[in-house]
Amino acid sequence: MAMALDELKDTDDTYKVDGYEYIVNKDFMEKAKSIKIDFLEVGFKIDSSIDLQSACSSCSTTGSCC
Repeated sequence: MAMALDELKDTDDTYKVDGYEYIVNKDFMEKAKSIKIDFLEVGFKIDSSIDLQSACSSCSTTGSCC
């Protein structure tokens, strides 16, 4: 799971939290139920109810591939 800059589409909802506006695909949000974003010194940590354990883990990470 990742964040990226995007333009609002008809298939998206927007959420304003602490001065930030997030655009999330409606279908994805239905699967994720809730999304938690923590700000870190070098980026973001994103958590949701989606189980990413079945994703590629070839680089000792869950949810992405090298």
